[in-house]
Amino acid sequence: MDGSIALTSGPESRKKKVAYFYDPDVGNYYYGQGHPMKPHRIRMTHSLLLQYGVDRKMEILKPTPARVSDLCRFHADDYIHFLRSVTPENQHELVKQLKRFNVGEDCPVFDGLYSFCQTYAGGSVGGAVRLNHNHADIAINWSGGLHHAKKCEASGFCYVNDIVLAILELLKYHPRVLYIDIDIHHGDGVEEAFYTTDRVMTVSFHKFGDYFPGTGDLRDIGYGSGKYYSLNVPLNDGIDDQSYQYLFKPIISKVMEIYQPGAVVLQCGADSLSGDRLGCFNLSIKGHAECVRFMRSFNVPLLLLGGGGYTIRNVARCWCYETAVAVGVELEDKMPPNDYYEYFGPDYTLHVAPSNMENQNSRIYLENVRNQLLENLSMLNHVPSVQFQERPPDTEMMEPDEDDEDANMEGHNDNGELSDLDTEDNELRTRKQIDYSDHVHTSRKMVMPSDQSSGRVKQEPIFDLAMEIDVIATDKSKSSADEEAKDSFCCS
Repeated sequence: MDGSIALTSGPESRKKKVAYFYDPDVGNYYYGQGHPMKPHRIRMTHSLLLQYGVDRKMEILKPTPARVSDLCRFHADDYIHFLRSVTPENQHELVKQLKRFNVGEDCPVFDGLYSFCQTYAGGSVGGAVRLNHNHADIAINWSGGLHHAKKCEASGFCYVNDIVLAILELLKYHPRVLYIDIDIHHGDGVEEAFYTTDRVMTVSFHKFGDYFPGTGDLRDIGYGSGKYYSLNVPLNDGIDDQSYQYLFKPIISKVMEIYQPGAVVLQCGADSLSGDRLGCFNLSIKGHAECVRFMRSFNVPLLLLGGGGYTIRNVARCWCYETAVAVGVELEDKMPPNDYYEYFGPDYTLHVAPSNMENQNSRIYLENVRNQLLENLSMLNHVPSVQFQERPPDTEMMEPDEDDEDANMEGHNDNGELSDLDTEDNELRTRKQIDYSDHVHTSRKMVMPSDQSSGRVKQEPIFDLAMEIDVIATDKSKSSADEEAKDSFCCS
C-alpha cells in the first residue's frame, strides 16, 4: 500500500531530485548490550518508508565505503589506523591507545567497528558528491550525522566525523557551506573543526547546562576569520514546537540572507523529540520535520543526516516522515504493515503526541537569545569570498583500499538480544534486505566555482582548508565543562 499523498501547493511541494543512501547491512552493527545507540533504527526507518512507498519517489543508492585516504582528510592517520586494527579480541592489548583515542565505555569496540565507520562516512561523502554534480537537489544519509567525533578521538558514540568530511567535499564546489544541527546535543565536533574559518557557518540548537558535551554557550561565536560564523542556540528542558520555531525560522532566515551558502548540511538528530530515552525536549515529529521543510523551501542543495535518537520506534517514525518531506509528499498517519509493526503499538500511527512536560524556556529567555543571535549576525555585513585556485579532485567513490578489505568486514553481530531494556530493544535480527547497486557519480571534471558577491578576497586557496583544520582550543573553559558534564553515557 502506498500511504503517501503528493502535496499540491507551497514551496515544499516542488519536485526535487532526492538521493537516498542506505546500506542493508547497517542495521546489523551492534554497540553492545545495554548501549543506547542502535544502528538497527536505520533499518527500521528504511522498512517503514518502503511500505509507505516513499522509495519510489527517490533514487536509492548503496554507499561506497570510505577509504583511509577519505577519512584522513580530517582525522589523524594514527587514529584511523587504530580504528582499522582494534577488535573486541585484541583490545586488551591496546589499553594505552584505547585511553588515548577515548575508545571504551561510551564509544565501545564492537565487531565491524571500522566497516561501520566506512559505511556511514561513505554515505555522507557520497551525498556531497551527488550534490556537487547536480545529480540531486537533496541527499539523505540517516546513518550519518555523528557530530561529536574529533580529529584524534572518538566522543559521544561517534568515531568518524562524517559531517566534517562531507562539508570538505562540498567546499570543493561551494565558497560557503552552512551547517545546522537540531540534535539535542551541541554539535561540538563540527563547530570545533571550522571554528576559525568563514568558509563554513555552524548553527547549533541544543540543550545547554549540565549536559553532554558541556559546550555551545551563546558567547561561543568563532575566532579569527571565523568570528561570528559560529552560532549557538542554548535551550532549556521541555522546549515545544512553537518555542523552537520562534527561534529557528528568524535566525535561519537571517543566516540565509546574510551568508548566502552554496549548500546546506542539516543534522537531524532525533533525540530532540519528546519522549527520547536520553533527551529532555518536547518536540513533535511534525515540529522536528518543520526544520527540514523550512530548509527545503530555500532551494539550495541540501544534505540531510541522522545523529542521535534513542527511542528507536520514534526515530524511525521521524526520519521516515522527514524523508517524505524531502521528496514532497505527505504520509497518512495510520501506519501500513511493515517488518517492525509490533514496535509501533498500541496505536500503530506515524505521529505521537508530545508530553505535558513543563517548557522551561520562557518567552523572555527566548527573546533574549533571539535578539543576541540576530545582533551577532548583524556584524556580518557581506558574505565572505574566497579566491578559488585549482580545485582538488573529487572523492572517487569506487573500490575500497585493499587493506580496508581485511578490516573486520565479517564482524556484524546478528545476535545479542537485549534482555534488560524495553520491548523496542529486543531487536529483530533476521529481516529481508534489499541489495541496491551503487550509482555514485565519480566525475573528475575540473570546474572552478566563482563568487562575485563580494569584493573581499580570502587569500588561501580552496584546497588549503582541509590541511588547516585541527582540534582548536577554542575556550579553556570548554575542557573543564566537558569533563564536568560527562555522565555514564554521553551521546550523539
